[in-house]
Amino acid sequence: MEASNFSDNYSEILKQLKVIYSSKLLEAEKRFKFDEFHSQCLRVSDFDAQPMVLLLGQYSVGKTSFIEYMLKRTFPGMRIGPEPTTDRFVAVMHDKEDKIIPGNALSVDSQRPFHALNAFGNGFLTKFEGSLCDADILEKITFIDTPGILSGEKTTS
Repeated sequence: MEASNFSDNYSEILKQLKVIYSSKLLEAEKRFKFDEFHSQCLRVSDFDAQPMVLLLGQYSVGKTSFIEYMLKRTFPGMRIGPEPTTDRFVAVMHDKEDKIIPGNALSVDSQRPFHALNAFGNGFLTKFEGSLCDADILEKITFIDTPGILSGEKTTS
């Protein structure tokens, strides 16, 4: 399948999903209070969001460097070193202007797909931020850089 055909089909599928969700499922979710026992209702921004790639792994294995390589540039707030340097979750997204947006602001922005993160509370949101920069690949995808997962066995003393 050619890329242009895929884009056309993908756009049409998303358009139909939005219509079905808003006309059929959303009403049922509200009536049965789905958000009280499972998850919040979806918003238009959830359907319109770019696909996200979450990078997980031990610290200092190249998660942030991989994103830098894919972007062909550094991104705001990027830190690289031999010891654990990424201490928060960073959503690397497209914008014409470089800037950092705190997690609290991202989670209440109706144009961004992060409203469901409010469920994790302020403790999580202070360890989450958005890094906006102008890189072509970010027009099609969002990268989520994560703190490293420590390796090694737990020892007891």
